[in-house]
Parts: sequence; structure tokens; C-alpha cells
Amino acid sequence: MLGALTIQRLLLKMREVEASDLHIKVHAPPVLRIGGHLHAVDAPALDANDTQQLLDKIIPDHLRDALRDKGGIDFAHHEGEGARFRCSVFHAGNGLHAAIRRVNPKIPSFEQLHLPPIYHKVADTTHEGLIVICGVTGCGKSTTLAAMIDHINETRSENIITIEDPVEYAFQRKKSYISQREVGLDVPDFPTALRAAVRQDPDVIMIGELRDRVTMLAGIQAAETGHLVFCTLHTADTMQSFARILEFFPQNEHGFLRSSLAAGLRAVMAQRLVPSVKKGAPRVPATEVLLNTPITSDRIRDGRDEDLPAIIHGSEGEGMHDFTSSLADLVKKDWVDLRTAEIYAPNRDALRSKVRGIEMQAERLISRVR
Repeated sequence: MLGALTIQRLLLKMREVEASDLHIKVHAPPVLRIGGHLHAVDAPALDANDTQQLLDKIIPDHLRDALRDKGGIDFAHHEGEGARFRCSVFHAGNGLHAAIRRVNPKIPSFEQLHLPPIYHKVADTTHEGLIVICGVTGCGKSTTLAAMIDHINETRSENIITIEDPVEYAFQRKKSYISQREVGLDVPDFPTALRAAVRQDPDVIMIGELRDRVTMLAGIQAAETGHLVFCTLHTADTMQSFARILEFFPQNEHGFLRSSLAAGLRAVMAQRLVPSVKKGAPRVPATEVLLNTPITSDRIRDGRDEDLPAIIHGSEGEGMHDFTSSLADLVKKDWVDLRTAEIYAPNRDALRSKVRGIEMQAERLISRVR
């Protein structure tokens, strides 16, 4: 029995304790993710009828058939003034389950997200081509993407079209004109929306996520024809991003695809959230950035992806950096302790060497001052 437990109370609880996510499952009490850690709500375990009753209150009528036929749906939910949530509701054998993410009603800036200056520079200086934001589930890709779009909105007069599933952040008109289209509500799918978008005089197109070959191809073609295209990709780092993009296409199309990426790609920006030691920021992003310089373009075209990490490592003066450098910088700035950074580092020994190098450089600077 649910008793006094309602979905509205759970969503309010999320806001009160600043939880990022709410999980509703059969045979378990509701669970909140706070500061990256899961905490069970003080409530009895739910049965299948309980989860059905809770979630039935927020499932949009136009998606009920899709939930029945496809087994899962994604949608945005508004609760009260300024409260927005991204919801994924799905069948899981023993009943209806859900993962609900709280969306900040105010789009944060690069500085508020603690992103490095290269994000600001890329948003300011790029007017055409493809920019890929990548990372695993829950790493803040959508928020970073929203920050990029809103920065353009604040600084340039552009016609921006977003294609999302679902719409998460509601952009307000500033200097730019923005049309937000939701898959399943305004348009049937990403490829159809993209084909329509290029006929609507866009300067900037935002694709919520690249999920298939047709969407990927349409995004690349839009970037090649003078539009600035932003998208997200569900991959852990820059190298995985190239592998994933290639997986969308048969082997005999890889040469064409590489030529298109070499010409149209502008940046691949990966991130992962790391627990912070500072109050007010429970997690901060560690980042990895690859920019499409002439040497990067040559390696992509020639299929020499194994050279890309060395290019990143040798181009830090241009704003490129890998996760190891980013984590070392977070340790140096006292955002993250070394033990935590080692857990998230691709190579712990490289991280320790990088941190020691930073410390030695700081000591040399101090000795010069003395």
C-alpha cells in the first residue's frame, strides 16, 4: 500500500535534498541519488501495483500506447513552477520501473559547471561544422550541451533549432531565435526532424543524441553544408567516439565517412563526473578535448586513430587535453583529492607523474619569487 507516498511527494523530496535522480522499482523502496550516491527513501518496498499507481500520474497520454508496444518511453515532466524532470519509464519483467532525473530550471554557465576555458572558446569561435559532446549516462552531457547553446543564445543572433527526446531545458529568447522540437510530439523521429530542419534556415542545429546511422549521416551532411551542428554521443572518451561513429556504417563506407569527418568535425569533448571535496559542488567534470587541427584531420582521414591520444597530449597549448591532465588539474586546484582522482584516471601512474610535475613546477615558481 502506498499510503501517503505519491509521485508528487517524491519529486518534491528530490528538490529538497538536491537529488539528481529518483529510481522507482518493484520490490524496493524508492531510491534517490544524492551527490553521486544512492540513498533509499524511508518507505516500504513497492509492489507492481504501487509502481503502476505512482507512475500513472505522470505518463503522458500520447505515449501510453508506445509504452505498451515498445516497453519503454522517455519524456519530460513539469511539476509546479520551474520544476522539470526527465523521465524514463519502462517495463522490467515484474512491473513498471522508472529513472527520473531532475533538470535545473536555470541553464548553468560554463563557469558554474566548472568546465575549462576551451569550451567557452569553442562556442565563441565555431560557426559551422560538427561538435560532439560525449560521455556515459549521467555524466552531464545534456547540461553541457545546453550551456553551449545558451552561450550562443546570449552572444550571437542566430536561428537555432533543437531536436530532442525529450526536451529538457527550456531556452528563453535572448539574442537568438530558438525552436525546440520534441521527438514523438512535434516530429516522428530524429532523421525526419533533421531533414526538415535544414530547410528552415538554421544557423545552429542541436541533436539530442546520435543513435543510428541515418541520424549520424544527416548530422554530418548538415555540418558539411555550412551549419553548426551540436550532438551528444553515448561513449566514454574521444577514441570510443570515433569507434562508435564508424560502427553505424558498413566497412565499405568508412573511407567516405572519414573524409567527411576530417572536413566537417570541429571538436570532440568528453566528460565524466568526479566526486569533489568542495562544498556546494558534490561532483565536478573531468574532461577530454580533441580539436580538429590540420594534423588531426589528416590522421582521421588516413584512419590513423591510434595517433590521436599523442596529438591531444602534444597540443595542450591549443586547449586540447586528456582525462589525466584534467584530473591532475582538478587535484592541483583542490577540487578533487588524489585518491579519488586515481579511481577515475585511465592510467594511475601517468596521473601521479602529472601531479608530481605540477607540484615541482609550482615549487620552482615559488623559489624564483623568493
